Amino acid sequence: MSSFKPASLSFHAHSLLLFSEASIMKVKRLCKFCDIQVTTCAGKGICNVDCGITSICPNDDDVCVSIWRKKDDNVTFDTVCHNPAQKLYGLVLEDYNNSKCMMKERKGMGSQFFICSCSEDECNENIHFNSNEDLQVIPVILVSLVPLLVVAVVVITFFYFYRVYCQRHRPRVDLSEDCPILIDKEGSDSSSTHANNLNHNTELLPIELDVQVGKGRFAEVYKAKLKQGSSVSEEQGFETVAVKIFSYEEYASWKNEKEIFSDADLRHENVLHFLTAEERKMHNQYWLITAYQPRGNLQEYLTHHIINWHELWLLGSSLACGVAHLHSDHTSCGRYKVPIAHRDIKSSNILVKSDLTCCLCDFGLALRLDNALSVDELANSGQVGTARYMAPEVLESRINLENIESFKQADVYSMALVLWEIISRCSAIGEVKEYKPPFGNLREHPCVESMKDSVLRDRGRPEIPNILLTDHICAPLLPLQGIQMVCASIEDCWDHDPEARLTAQCVAERFDDFEDLDKLSDCSDSEEKIPEEILVVDEK
Repeated sequence: MSSFKPASLSFHAHSLLLFSEASIMKVKRLCKFCDIQVTTCAGKGICNVDCGITSICPNDDDVCVSIWRKKDDNVTFDTVCHNPAQKLYGLVLEDYNNSKCMMKERKGMGSQFFICSCSEDECNENIHFNSNEDLQVIPVILVSLVPLLVVAVVVITFFYFYRVYCQRHRPRVDLSEDCPILIDKEGSDSSSTHANNLNHNTELLPIELDVQVGKGRFAEVYKAKLKQGSSVSEEQGFETVAVKIFSYEEYASWKNEKEIFSDADLRHENVLHFLTAEERKMHNQYWLITAYQPRGNLQEYLTHHIINWHELWLLGSSLACGVAHLHSDHTSCGRYKVPIAHRDIKSSNILVKSDLTCCLCDFGLALRLDNALSVDELANSGQVGTARYMAPEVLESRINLENIESFKQADVYSMALVLWEIISRCSAIGEVKEYKPPFGNLREHPCVESMKDSVLRDRGRPEIPNILLTDHICAPLLPLQGIQMVCASIEDCWDHDPEARLTAQCVAERFDDFEDLDKLSDCSDSEEKIPEEILVVDEK
C-alpha cells in the first residue's frame, strides 16, 4: 500500500499540470465572417444571417459581431470578428459576454442600424431583436436610472455653458505660424468648402462624373464636378474634384483607405486632400472623394517633361516632407499622431500639384503603426506593394515585425527609387534620356521573383548619373553640390541594410540644406511636351 501511494500522487500531479497548461491556452473564436451582404431579415424576432463562411478570429480577445442596416430599400447584414477593446464604426461594443447576439439599435449612423456582439463560437449566426418581454423591462430600468440621468444632465449642462463662456471670453490667437491650417491656395488644388461642411453628412454629395482619368487594381478614378447649389443650372458654379470608385467586391480596400484618410492628423500639404467617403449602394459602389490635381501623377509628368534643378528640388523636397509626415509620431503642432506606413510608394501613386510640389495618394495598402499592434497582426498584413518598388527585405518576406520602424524603412527604399526617377529627368545632369521606371530593363510589370534576381541576388540598383562627366552647355552654372547631395541621399536610402537607410525626415532636412542652390541654375525652364492636364494612370 505504501508503494502505491506515491505513484498515485504522481499521476494526479501530472494530470493537474496538464489541466493547468490546457487552461492557459486560449482557443481563438470562430465567427461568421461575410462582411456586408444583402438580407431579407425584417429586423424583428430571430433572423439567420445566411453567411456560409466561418472564420477563425485573428486575435484571442475577438468576439463575434453582427450588424443589421436598412437604408431606403437596401437591407444588409455585416458579420465580422472584432476586438471589443477597440471601436467599431465609432461604437463601443456592449454585452459581448453574452452567448446570444441580442440586437440593439444605435441612432445617428445614417441609416436604421442595429448591432450585437457575443462571445461563443458562431454565436453571430442567429441574431435576436428585442422581444416584448425586453420592452417591458425598459420602463423599470428607466425609472431606476432617473436620479443618475438628472445628475448627468445637470453636470453636462453646467460644463456646456462653462465651455461656451470660456470660448466667448478667450482671446483670439493667430495660429498661422505655430500651427498652420493647411489650405491649398490655388483654385485647382483647393478642397471645397461645400464638401468640407458635408464631411460627416449622411446625404450623398451632388456630384456629376466627367471623364475617367485613371484605373488601378482596386478602383477607377474619375474627374468630376461638385455642384455648389441645390438645383442644376448653367449659371451655378461647379468645383472639380476626383472620385475614386471601388466596386462592391473591393469593400475592404475602400474601408482601409477611408479609415486612413479619416484621421484628421493625416492632413498635410503633401498628402492628397480628402473630402469625404460615400457608400453608393444603389450602384453597388463605394466612393472616395478628394481634391483633383490636373497635372496628374508623377510618373506621367516625368514621362512628358524634362525638369530643371529648381523643379527637381520642389518635387523631391515635397515628396520627402510628405513621407516624413506619414512616418512621424507627432503633428507640426506637436500633438501625438499614429505613424503610418504607405507600403506602396511609387511615382504613379504621387500626384503633381499646380505649384509643382508632390502629394501622396492611394492609401489602400497603408498601415497604421500603432504600438498596440502585435507581431501576429503585423504578420497578417502580408507582402504587399508593387514588386518593382519593393525593398529587399519585403521581396524576401523577412521584414522585422518586432520593430514598426521596419515598415518605414521599406517606404524609404521605395521613395529613393522615385527620387531616382525625378533626377533622371533633370536637365542639370546633362544628357537626359527618355523616361524609364526603375529597373527599366525588366518587363512592364515584373513579378516578385524577377525583382528578387535583380535586387537580392545581383544587389542591383538603378544607375546613378555621373554628372562630373557631363558636357551639357549649362554645366559651368549647375548646382553640382546639390545634385551630388541628392544622389548621395538616394544611395543612402536604398541601402540593402534597412537599419543603414536614412529616415524620410533626414532626407527632407537635407533638401532644406541646399534649398538656395536652385538660384545658381540659369538653365532654361522645363521642356514641356504635352498639355498640362494629363491622364492619371496607375501602374498597378
